[in-house]
Amino acid sequence: MRTLLDNAEKILCSLIFLTMTFLGFANIVVRYLSNHSLAVTEELLVNGFLLLTIFGAAIAARRGEHLAVTVIFDCLPKRGKLALMWIAGALSVLLLTLSAWYSLELVFNQIKSGTVSYGLQLPAWYYSVGLPFGFAIVVVRYLQHAAETYRGLNDPVTEFRHESEALEAPHV
Repeated sequence: MRTLLDNAEKILCSLIFLTMTFLGFANIVVRYLSNHSLAVTEELLVNGFLLLTIFGAAIAARRGEHLAVTVIFDCLPKRGKLALMWIAGALSVLLLTLSAWYSLELVFNQIKSGTVSYGLQLPAWYYSVGLPFGFAIVVVRYLQHAAETYRGLNDPVTEFRHESEALEAPHV
């Protein structure tokens, strides 16, 4: 169960990507054999890309591979790094929480208004319901990475190891 929770977004991304690959391939085969396209695949693929992006962001946040400019962070002393880490972390969590909140409002508005998708005529909230969940996972994964980074900054062994690696392997 622990492995499932630790890898939930990886599993979701794999399933979404596998489904999208199958749909794209099926569309190509049908178009090749009949000179007609499966119009519904565009709708499903676009919404699949949206979910893939959100859950992929959760994977990147967990690994600490999200877009970051570390020039200032790298030049700061330990106390400055801790302060900047807390400020950046708080702002990131605020932004992601607001994104989850507003995407949840989007889902409720779509349910209330009865909006349907353009191709399959399905309720539009079917596609949007994963967004608040995805943003919530990004928040959790970002907090996990921030906690690991904080522990690493406060661990003298880790700090020494990072300094010695920087001395041994200069960046080119």
